[in-house]
Amino acid sequence: MQSNILAVCYLIGSVSFIIGLKLLSHPATARRGNMVSAAGMGIAILGTLFLYKPEGGSFHNYGWIAGAIVIGTVIGSLSARRVKMTAMPEMVSLFNGMGGLCAALISIVEFGHIAQDHSDMHVLSIIAGMVIGSVSFAGSMIAYGKLSGKIKDRTFRGQHIFNLVILFTILVLGAVVVGSGGASPVVIFYGILGLSACYGVMFVMPIGGADMPVVISLLNSFTGIATACAGFLYNNQVMLTGGILVGSAGAILTILMCKAMNRSLKNVLIGSFGGTVASAEHAAGEQGAYKEISVNDTAMVMNYAHKVIIVPGYGLAVAQAQHSCHELEKLLRSNGVEVKYAIHPVAGRMPGHMNVLLAEADVSYEDLLELEPANEEFGTADAVLILGANDVVNPAAEDDPASPIYGMPVLEVWKSKLVIVNKRSMRPGYAGIDNELFFRPNTSMLFGDAKGVLQHLAGEIKEL
Repeated sequence: MQSNILAVCYLIGSVSFIIGLKLLSHPATARRGNMVSAAGMGIAILGTLFLYKPEGGSFHNYGWIAGAIVIGTVIGSLSARRVKMTAMPEMVSLFNGMGGLCAALISIVEFGHIAQDHSDMHVLSIIAGMVIGSVSFAGSMIAYGKLSGKIKDRTFRGQHIFNLVILFTILVLGAVVVGSGGASPVVIFYGILGLSACYGVMFVMPIGGADMPVVISLLNSFTGIATACAGFLYNNQVMLTGGILVGSAGAILTILMCKAMNRSLKNVLIGSFGGTVASAEHAAGEQGAYKEISVNDTAMVMNYAHKVIIVPGYGLAVAQAQHSCHELEKLLRSNGVEVKYAIHPVAGRMPGHMNVLLAEADVSYEDLLELEPANEEFGTADAVLILGANDVVNPAAEDDPASPIYGMPVLEVWKSKLVIVNKRSMRPGYAGIDNELFFRPNTSMLFGDAKGVLQHLAGEIKEL
C-alpha cells in the first residue's frame, strides 16, 4: 500500500514539474510556476522520507536529513531575499554548481556499493553522473568567479588541445571502469573525478564575458543530465523527470542563445569571445568625437516624441533602475507617447536577465519587443533610449567582418531618428570591444548612473 502511495507522490511531483515549467514561460504566471514546482518537490521529499522502505527496513538518519533540509532552506531563503538583481547571475551559477556537486556525490557514494550490482548500465550511470556533475560543479564555480569579477579570463598556448587530451583520458578511463563492471582499482575512479573537475575549470576559464549567458545555460543542462543519471541509479521517477526536463530545457536554451549570437556551440566552448579592450581616448581618436546631450534636452525630446523605444542593458541592472524606468515609461504614456522596450536575447549576464528585471518592476509583458519585431519598429521611432547596453547594439556585428561579434544579430537602434545612450563612461562593454554607434551623427551620449538619470528625466518631464 505504501509503495502505491509513494508512486502517486512521485507522479504528482513529476506532473508538477511539467506544469511549473509551462507556467514559467510567461512572466504573468512564472511565480505560480515556481510555487507549483516547489509544492511537487515537497510532496516527493515527504513521500520518500515516510513511505520509502530501504532494504534495511527504514531510515535511521532522520535527524541528519531534517537538519540538512532546515539548513539548506534557511541559507537558500536568505540568499534569495538578499541578493541584488545585479548579482543574480552569480547566484544562479552558484546554486547550479551545488546541484552538480550533489549529483557527483551521489555517484561517489554509489560507487562504494557497486559490488552489489555489476550491471553495466548501473556502472555507466555512476560514471556519467560523476563526470558530468563534477564538470558542472567546477565550471559553475569558475563562472561564478568570472561573473563576480573575482576571476579573470585565463588562457595559454595549446589550451584547447590540452582540454581535448583531458576529455579523451576521461572517456578512456571511464570505459575501463564500465568494462570491468566497477571492479577496476578505486584510484582510477578518483582519477576520473579529479580530471573531470580539472576539465570543468579549464573549459570555462578561457571563455569570454559575452559568452557567459550561453555557458550558464550549458552548465545548467549538465546539472540536469547528472541528476537524471542519479534518478536512474535510484529508479526514482521524480529525479529522472526533473533531470530530463532541466537537461533538455538547458540544451534547447543553449542552442537558441547560440543562434541569437550567430555562433556555434563549438566556437563558444573553444574560443574566447571578445577583443582587446581599447581605451576611450584611442577609440575617440580613431572614430571621431562623440556628442553629449543634457538631461533637460533629453526630456524635451522624449516628451514630445511620438514613439520612444527603451533598450535596457546591464547598466540598468547595476543601478537597480528598473522601477525608475517604469515610472518614466508611465509618465511618458500619460503625455501621449508610445513606449516600447527592445530586449536582446543575451542582454545582461544570464538568459532572460532583462525580462526578470522589468517583470520585477511590473512592466507589461506585451510592451517587450523581441529582437526581430524590435528591429522592424526602430525605423518608426523618434528616439531610442539605451540604458547601459553596449555589445547588443554594436553596428560592428553587421559592418565589420574583422570584429569578434561580426554576424551576431543585434538591435538596429541606429535606424531611429535619434539614439540617446546612457552610460557611466565610454568604456567598452562586456565583450571588450569599442562601439562605433557612439560616434554616429544621430547618437548622443547621456552620461551618469542610470537610476539618477531616469529620476532626473522624470522630474524634468513633469515640469514641462
